[in-house]
Amino acid sequence: MTSDPLLLTGEVEDATARLLRTVAAFDAADVAAPSLLPRWTRGHVLTHLARNADGFVNLLTAARTGQPTPMYASPQARAADIEAGAARSPADLFDDLLRSADRFAAAVAAMPTEAWTATVETPRGPRVAALLVWGRLREVEVHHVDLAAGYRPADWPEAFSHRLLHEVAADLAERPAAPPMVLRFAGSGCHELGIGDPEGAPAVTGPAPELAAWLIGRSAGEVLTVTPDGPLPIPPEWI
Repeated sequence: MTSDPLLLTGEVEDATARLLRTVAAFDAADVAAPSLLPRWTRGHVLTHLARNADGFVNLLTAARTGQPTPMYASPQARAADIEAGAARSPADLFDDLLRSADRFAAAVAAMPTEAWTATVETPRGPRVAALLVWGRLREVEVHHVDLAAGYRPADWPEAFSHRLLHEVAADLAERPAAPPMVLRFAGSGCHELGIGDPEGAPAVTGPAPELAAWLIGRSAGEVLTVTPDGPLPIPPEWI
């Protein structure tokens, strides 16, 4: 589970290529169809992904130049851009997604080594620039699933699934509202992650991608098992 942005760049390229293959097959009815996200069509998701790439370009530029640049002009501007672009044609949505991905790749390539240690301000708080490539990878992989077009958490690469699971579990461990639980990766022997006090906490077992998808609200956890037998805990909303 590397944090090296230059090594992760190849994973972003591969994930983007998979996403573009999915989107290339969409017609007008497909892009207007609902996504897995409430009130968003697939056109909303695709527009968000394009503007997200441009937002990461802004942060990479800030890290490279030292000039503070917000990811988005404002939350309102972000929402307006997504709404305005959602109803475009499949060709326009595809072109926007492709070109914005190219801009992101160019911004990564332009980063000098020392710029990766800079701190930038993201909507989730301050982050070291070296984490931005992972952030983009996470967006592409999770929202590809949100398109509800045949790409599932089980299709995520193993390294991505494990990193996402570790990241989400670590975040939940710091949130008082998260119910205590022990996450066990099916077939992985001693691999387990704890959230909250493990004493008496239920153990939730399953494949890493299914555990991660359940924790971030992309799965109801149908293939997961709970020990002792009982209902799955209810994790708080992923933010």
